[in-house]
Amino acid sequence: MAGGPPLRILVVHNRYRSAGGPSGENKVVDEEVAQLRAAGVAVETYFRSSDEIPSFGPAARAEMAVRPIYSRGDVAALGDLLDTFRPDVLHLHNPFPLISPWVVRTAKARGVPVVQTVHNYRHVCAQGAFFRDGRSCQDCVGKAVPWPSVVHGCYRGSRPQSVVMATALTLHRPTWRLVDRFLPVSRFAAEQLARAGLPPAKMTVKPNGVADPGRVVAAGEGFLFVGRLAPDKGITLAIDAWAKSGLGSTTRLVVAGDGEERAIIESAARRLPGIEYVGPVDQARVGELLDACAVAIVPSLCAESFGRFAVEAFAHGRPVVASALGASTEIVAGERGWLSAPTADEFANRMIAATDRAIAEHKGRAGRAHYEASYTADRVLDILLDTYESLRVRGGDERERTGVA
Repeated sequence: MAGGPPLRILVVHNRYRSAGGPSGENKVVDEEVAQLRAAGVAVETYFRSSDEIPSFGPAARAEMAVRPIYSRGDVAALGDLLDTFRPDVLHLHNPFPLISPWVVRTAKARGVPVVQTVHNYRHVCAQGAFFRDGRSCQDCVGKAVPWPSVVHGCYRGSRPQSVVMATALTLHRPTWRLVDRFLPVSRFAAEQLARAGLPPAKMTVKPNGVADPGRVVAAGEGFLFVGRLAPDKGITLAIDAWAKSGLGSTTRLVVAGDGEERAIIESAARRLPGIEYVGPVDQARVGELLDACAVAIVPSLCAESFGRFAVEAFAHGRPVVASALGASTEIVAGERGWLSAPTADEFANRMIAATDRAIAEHKGRAGRAHYEASYTADRVLDILLDTYESLRVRGGDERERTGVA
């Protein structure tokens, strides 16, 4: 860390619902806070959780109609915390649906610079993942008002809730221009921000860091999928590809995770040879499964903004077969794996190609080298600390200019 007093960072995040499995974004936020504190940064957090919503009374439920636009209680609470903690930077992750982007204005009114990590496409997509009806969708990109999201009820499958989110996205376009630095998690995510009209000069790509598992062990056997069992993550594509590949007679596909499509993989494990479903697992078990496999798969049907599991696979020296969508095209490019169109036939062909052990081991070594160059926790933390330091001076100058104590 640069010289001077310790950095003071206020981290703001609306945690995602726990239903459907652990949130990768929640995990990133928690890991980042721990890393910052270990590095000597003074970190205060302001977290809300969407798990709170079912316990809301009638008045709080009625307020949900405006809360993604302006959350009066959270704006007041953040204002008090800004005044007492006096951070050098406010670091925003997800503001929806409880906190609202208005907190950006609250910080800027006090001369506090704002950084936002951009984990998804929520600046232009009410659903946040460019995914609808089983396919990639960018119908709202470039529209002054994201009305297709309302027509299709993209936000939580509800037209009324989609109206609220679409309104928030429209009204807060000027708010996002007040952010001092965007930290998109991939070049692809940065490109989507630029398409939304936000200036590339304010963007620094900061991927999610992954802890180094240490020594890479010799490749195991078979394929591994770890993730949410949801339509956008492509578990049905993986099952169809597995059936077409005929690999079940010679090797295995291990699936770990939980979600709305759990019954589909449980049924497939009973009727197709070679499929083993192990249910939801913790991070330590993910590492064990990666060590035991030969190849990881990322069969997403959506345009992933990052692809943490692919990077975890690289850290363990395992190559990846991935759908050629979104950030996967930059992460799994070149000699680090195999990219496939998101079709069962082509994905099956790529999985068959990945059974060549010599080629898979070569690609695994390339993946490990790429991980060491780009995705270690220390490398990513350096990007974050450099960003904070560059804004700390600017924030101090702004507070002096505006007379904010």
